Amino acid sequence: MDTREAAERFVRVWERAWAAHDVDALLRLYAEECVHRSMPFRRPHRGRAELASYLRWSFARERVTDVRFSPPVVGPDGVAVAEFRVLAEEEGVPSTLAGCVFVRFDEAGLAVATRDYWHTADGHEEPAGDLFFL
Repeated sequence: MDTREAAERFVRVWERAWAAHDVDALLRLYAEECVHRSMPFRRPHRGRAELASYLRWSFARERVTDVRFSPPVVGPDGVAVAEFRVLAEEEGVPSTLAGCVFVRFDEAGLAVATRDYWHTADGHEEPAGDLFFL
């Protein structure tokens, strides 16, 4: 699968599935032996089973009200990056999560490695300036 096609599918599914907490839809985007890094100093999640546990843990207390991803920027060697912004509530308290995801795809268009960088803010905020830099 073409990297651009894989990247566009990745952000499209993440946008819909994050809002719905649809872990199964998200897992179908990843190779069986994927490596997902959710924070720079956190132990990586290796394989779909660990990724599934992480996603279920992340979604457990979160009620999402809006998810947006930028169009992906595709680079060489099966790599893409996209920004995201999520409005959510945890225990009735509104928060905003904004960040970016780096994805490396295999020939079949499945994510083999992902790395997220993100920040949170109290309340529902839009990032300063343009919604997405990319």
